[in-house]
Amino acid sequence: MPAFLPAACQITLFQALIEARKVHGGGRVILSDAEGTQLTYDQLILSCLVLGRRLTKTGVSGKTTALMLPNVPGLVIAALGLNAFGEPCALLNYTAGLRNLMSALKTGNLGRVVTSRRFIEKANLGELVDQLSATDIAPGQRVSFEYLEDVRKQISWGDKLRGTLTLPFVRNFPSLFAGRSDELAVLLFTSGTEGVPKGVALTNANIVANARQIFAHADGHLKPTDTVLNPLPMFHSFGLTAGTLMPLFNGMPVILYPSPLHYREIPKLIREARPTVLFATDTFMAGYAKAAKPGDLDSLRFVVAGAERVKDATRALWAGAKAVVLEGYGATECAPVIAVNVPGAIKPGSVGRALPGIGTKLVPVEGLSDGGRLLVKGPNVMAGYIVARAPGVIERITDGWHDTGDIVTVEDGFITIRGRAKRFAKLAGEMVSLAAVESLAAGLWPSSNHVVVALPDPKKGEQLILVTDHPDAEKEVLLAYAKSQGFPELWVPRAILIVNSIPMLGSGKTDLPATLEMVRQTRAML
Repeated sequence: MPAFLPAACQITLFQALIEARKVHGGGRVILSDAEGTQLTYDQLILSCLVLGRRLTKTGVSGKTTALMLPNVPGLVIAALGLNAFGEPCALLNYTAGLRNLMSALKTGNLGRVVTSRRFIEKANLGELVDQLSATDIAPGQRVSFEYLEDVRKQISWGDKLRGTLTLPFVRNFPSLFAGRSDELAVLLFTSGTEGVPKGVALTNANIVANARQIFAHADGHLKPTDTVLNPLPMFHSFGLTAGTLMPLFNGMPVILYPSPLHYREIPKLIREARPTVLFATDTFMAGYAKAAKPGDLDSLRFVVAGAERVKDATRALWAGAKAVVLEGYGATECAPVIAVNVPGAIKPGSVGRALPGIGTKLVPVEGLSDGGRLLVKGPNVMAGYIVARAPGVIERITDGWHDTGDIVTVEDGFITIRGRAKRFAKLAGEMVSLAAVESLAAGLWPSSNHVVVALPDPKKGEQLILVTDHPDAEKEVLLAYAKSQGFPELWVPRAILIVNSIPMLGSGKTDLPATLEMVRQTRAML
């Protein structure tokens, strides 16, 4: 296994890029997109120097710049360019809606958003930009939008010449661009699956550590000869660290694709570009497999899945492909990867063993006889949260341990997720995992999507409602199936709500607040 050395991670993101360039060569093509853009390490570093200097000139020193862009090279250049000059960035989830975006801007004290006119027009976000521009994030402070097209026009030949002359010094004296490794590098926001998003402050060292932990944990199965396709948005930490920065920092060329929802186009791109590694979620994996034609996916050696449990039905869709599906687990607060299965160390049903450098401990949970609440500690664990009551201020972790909020069991080092602590219901005094009940429904109707929510119940404490897109779902059929599988009747949802589609977040996760609200509104009308 390649050694993971925490002390070697005390560098900035831009320095990690420079180190990778030294190892793999400045002429190596390392970043590309579906439109034919190709950048070598030297071209990427030069672009970061030029754009980064310009962005820091038009910004306010020490203030976090928000970036609202899809998976394009420009986003990588802007983020690493700001980092080169010691400035942090926040990555905004443009699919989150007005309410969550306003919450993020206010919480992060983000008065400046860099985006692209082409992107805003193509994604039909003009009205959203107008609404955000007209709202105060603080008394007397409104959001200003800056467009990359305008910034590029401001870049003079002198700026380009200065960047070109600086490049040799960057290669040979990376310490010239030495920011502090413990300073904020990227501000992300929790997905909002359980409420209002919180700001997650990730330092340079957090992200560099996790990128190197992943590569070391892969135990030689990931190599510079691999090419990574990343359609996962970088406002989600899985797409940022695992899908983009990890390969960039380890010599693996990255192909960026702007949306994971293009189920027909991505298999075509895989056939044409021949990537060997794909990062995805269960939902996206199922979509690609269904849309793919014979041979489309043949170049893939590994599909690394995270963010949600990989369903048996999805595995069945990929059974005929050559790629090995590797399921992992993480949290935004951990930059994000905590554990992942790797070839030679795969346990079905688990999310693999913890990455090197990560310590784990389980806290007992009342009402559960096995497993416990997972706490983790390591160099990848965030600096702290930024919350609405103190905009822009990092509330730092004091003892280094992060409570994941997940209930897990651990056997021989393999972590198995039983569910979110918040996604357990207490029924007649018994703790029931909503995820387990969802798995029960998936066993009966494997080709459909299912979400279980809990509502207050005057007699049993809580009651379960199954939300499903299976058009013929019936409670009696589910009850009979549960009995045949040895599940208690208590676990069977009291009611079933059939919907056309289940709300999803841009990251590929189920939008739990929206699903719960759907159930509440439906029951209110009955």
